[in-house]
Amino acid sequence: MAEPPSETLERALTLKQATALNMIDMVGIGPFVVIPLVIANMHGPQCLIAWAAGALLALLDGCVWAELGAAMPLAGGSYNFLREAYGPLRWGRLMSFLFIWQTMFQAPLVIASGSIGFSQYLTYLVPLGPYQQKAVSGALVLLIVALLYRRIAEIGRISLFLWVGVIATMLWLIVGGLTHFHPELAFTYPPGAWNFSWLFFLGLGAATQQTMYSYLGYYNVCHLGGEIRAPEKNIPRSIFISILGIAVLYLVMQTGILGVVPWQEAQRSQFIVSTFVERLYGSGAAKFATGMILWIAAASLFSATLGYSRIPYAAAVDGTFFKVFARLHPTKRFPHVSLLALGAVAFVFSLLFKLRDVISAMLAMRILVQFVGGAVGLMILHRRWPAERLPFRMWLYPFPVIAVIVLWLAVFASTGRHALAGIAVLLLGAVVFLVRARIGNQWPFVQAVS
Repeated sequence: MAEPPSETLERALTLKQATALNMIDMVGIGPFVVIPLVIANMHGPQCLIAWAAGALLALLDGCVWAELGAAMPLAGGSYNFLREAYGPLRWGRLMSFLFIWQTMFQAPLVIASGSIGFSQYLTYLVPLGPYQQKAVSGALVLLIVALLYRRIAEIGRISLFLWVGVIATMLWLIVGGLTHFHPELAFTYPPGAWNFSWLFFLGLGAATQQTMYSYLGYYNVCHLGGEIRAPEKNIPRSIFISILGIAVLYLVMQTGILGVVPWQEAQRSQFIVSTFVERLYGSGAAKFATGMILWIAAASLFSATLGYSRIPYAAAVDGTFFKVFARLHPTKRFPHVSLLALGAVAFVFSLLFKLRDVISAMLAMRILVQFVGGAVGLMILHRRWPAERLPFRMWLYPFPVIAVIVLWLAVFASTGRHALAGIAVLLLGAVVFLVRARIGNQWPFVQAVS
């Protein structure tokens, strides 16, 4: 087992700062990239159903994260949840290892996807060739790491500054859409739009997969659980404020865009929000709006990288990952080795992959262990733990948890071939776990002592 670090993380993030970090993580480049894809998958303005479905899934899943985060406010989030729920000496070792295993693939992909989306959207302002786009995406990852290389209290203040830009931009887009709204554009449906055949639900599944990419991040505060003040109250509050606030912003923004840009045109646009603003106020305003979208993308990367950097740290402190990742900066008291390593891998991925290649793969890789595994784990804890160990308890338990499991499995199935790749990654992780356990003479080859 690794030696515990001589210094602990600093609990300095307030409710405002935690909520800001959650919200800027959720509103990254995602909605501005996937809006055309969602419209295309649904073939019309009924795409709003996909945004509502994503919000419902996020809200139900947020109940699971709120209970787990309030009960175990530690750095690393899901690592601790899975380890405790399934038993730290037996199955919990496998589940937490699989979470770290898939995180080492998908976390850098998440960061890389944001930086790639940033560089692609930048081409609206500056013509960039393929190699120039790669240089921009790589440079952005390095800039984010540099901004995060400081005490958590300073990061909290930066997050509020970034959050102001994010919310101001979203509100500007919403006001513009509402004041120039044309109902005949927003609510003119193609023939067969409400024919609830299997094709409709196939399109809804694909579209919801895209909207969930835009909602993901509401659980980021759980990864920072060791740095939140009054976590038993502030973690659930920040999760629900984030989800409800962002859901309203997305639904109103999407409706406003449909009321200005015909959906037939919007589904083919590479820069839908820039096109939207240009239609309203001209090319100068469109360039300014594009700059603010890039602000939002950078803010999201800032928050996501911060949260993910705490996961290898938590595993290293627990002794299931390399000891070097448990080191805290001697004066700034944050896991600097974990941050630098994550940034390095994300930098390489940002140079190698394309945006369309990673969205479905990221979801498929995370669903079974992190989301479904976490929901099942919460049901196990409800049976094992007394009520006082769960300071926050959701309404109507266990129905929200059962609904979450069913909905996540439906989204997993909608990822198609990426679902098979996700299963393959987990099977490979299980093999690595067994080899490591055999060499280390650990469970399941040696009976664990409770």
